[in-house]
Amino acid sequence: MELTARQLAEVLNGTVEGNPQAKVSSFAKIEHGKPGQLCFFANPKYEHYVYTSKASVLLVNSDFVPREPVTPTLVRVENAYTALADLLGYMAKQKKAYRRHRGRCRIAWSAKLGRKVYVGDFVTIGKDCRIGDCTKIHDNVTIGAGTRIGSNCIIYPGVHIFPGMVIGDRVILHAGCIIGDDGFGNAPQPDGSWRKIEHVGNVVIGNDVEIGSNTTVDRAPMESTIIEDGVRIDNLCQIAHNVVVGENTAIAALSGIAGSSKIGKNCILAGQVGVSGHVTVADKTTLAAQSGVIGNIRKSGDVYFGSPAILHRTFLRAYAKFKRSGEE
Repeated sequence: MELTARQLAEVLNGTVEGNPQAKVSSFAKIEHGKPGQLCFFANPKYEHYVYTSKASVLLVNSDFVPREPVTPTLVRVENAYTALADLLGYMAKQKKAYRRHRGRCRIAWSAKLGRKVYVGDFVTIGKDCRIGDCTKIHDNVTIGAGTRIGSNCIIYPGVHIFPGMVIGDRVILHAGCIIGDDGFGNAPQPDGSWRKIEHVGNVVIGNDVEIGSNTTVDRAPMESTIIEDGVRIDNLCQIAHNVVVGENTAIAALSGIAGSSKIGKNCILAGQVGVSGHVTVADKTTLAAQSGVIGNIRKSGDVYFGSPAILHRTFLRAYAKFKRSGEE
């Protein structure tokens, strides 16, 4: 899809500085920009690339003041990073082609699909499912009986959604993720063996949630595992049974949350974070990479590091002493 700088400015409510007819048909990082491509500049440490870029159009913040001559046409917007996300979303919508379904899928007669729902090859949709308008279901997806999926969702290939799940609007489930598999519940027996605890609850996912590839969200043995509105979960994460993840929390790859823990709103869990079971983490907590949380975090807004996780500033002081002791 080809757009001029003028068209880009209209889509993004920006202004053009330079040639309004400059055309772009693809995107690139600012350090790799070539003619016919659009790049964006938002991070000050990349400013030197602004003056060497060969891209045709450069998306910049409205308050950016160049210190040297700039070759690309500038499209000034309020926030370049957010504008790029808006533009990518706009272009994705232009490419969407909706059809009711292909012949090589299996949809129960009692399932109800909304308007403009796309269903790919080898999809199975169970009895009494409800799929909202404009949702796109890619190839090889399985949706269990009685599941409710909202409008404008994207479900990528190989996703498995077990029966009875509830998924809100504008949810993105990336390839291979599993929603509603049994949790890891086993009761020890007198002879040392384990007896499986059946899980009959479900998973409830709010609106505007994105869950990465090969991430698993387990169903609850009773009641629900809950992912609240606006949550972002990366690839290869494990969300165990009865966990609650609060609004707008972001969880990076390879993190795991054990059963019945509650993560607050607007938290950040960096890569490989582990949270043990039945733990509460306060709102706006940041857990640095590879942190291990074994107890409740009650005060909001703090940063933790280490395993067991302690306040980041305490960890840095302790590490400085540890490092000095090794040099003596």
